[in-house]
Amino acid sequence: MTILDIDVKYTAVATAENGRDGRVATDDGKLDVVVNPPKEMGGSGAGTNPEQLFAAGYSACFQGALGVVARKEKVDISGSTVTAKVGIGSNANGGFGLEVAISASIPNVDEATARDLLEKAHQVCPYSNATRGNIKVELALV
Repeated sequence: MTILDIDVKYTAVATAENGRDGRVATDDGKLDVVVNPPKEMGGSGAGTNPEQLFAAGYSACFQGALGVVARKEKVDISGSTVTAKVGIGSNANGGFGLEVAISASIPNVDEATARDLLEKAHQVCPYSNATRGNIKVELALV
């Protein structure tokens, strides 16, 4: 098995209607949201947008990876939070690209340990692995 081969345990399914200005829903009905471009991109900003959904997923996934690493290292990260900021803009190819800033607050852990946990979580997180080498991802402690 290579790093690209995985033993799939779960598959999420979502369907979009009308792209960035419509609706997206999961097959199980647990997520059903209106999506609209943000005002900064000429949209109404009335609904959520794909970047917000990506930020929500990435931050939750990264927090989970942080927990996996902390348990392995026997470090208590209770009270920790992870925030993902996802930026979208034009790229050099005439299309669009993303960038991500991940910030973590890990109280009651010294800075060196917190930085080590952050870097290790970045190696474990599926979102980080999926984006590595494709988009800029910055890590920071707050």
